[in-house]
Amino acid sequence: MLSVRPLEEKDYALIKEAEKVIEKNYRYGRHHIGSAVRTPSGNVYSAVHVEANVGRIAVCGEAMAMGKSISEGDHEFETIVAVAHPHPHEDIDKCWVVSPCGMCRELISDYGKNTDVILSYKNELVKCNVMELIPEKYTSDIE
Repeated sequence: MLSVRPLEEKDYALIKEAEKVIEKNYRYGRHHIGSAVRTPSGNVYSAVHVEANVGRIAVCGEAMAMGKSISEGDHEFETIVAVAHPHPHEDIDKCWVVSPCGMCRELISDYGKNTDVILSYKNELVKCNVMELIPEKYTSDIE
């Protein structure tokens, strides 16, 4: 069972940033996930995922947002979220929060073991530490 915490006002604002970036840049078959990351300084960086014809070279939204943050000199992360945009054929009219995939869980934890992840858990939006999403994480650190 996850140890989850309720969202704060700034977490809902982070979700809105992820929604804004994908609503602006949604393109069927190319971009349907938006992500936003907040740094300890309060800066927010958002990006969309980049789909590819060969799935294994696609880049997730979380990685893109983290890369944008790092490229701007912000190397630490406080909280991250990803949202999915509905496709035209779906009977859904708004974005929804999605949990990070396994590779993103690894990446987020590699760059910030104290990073919180916003996700839907038991039909409620909550946040938890990324390390809770990756039990027995692989590491090259010698302890």
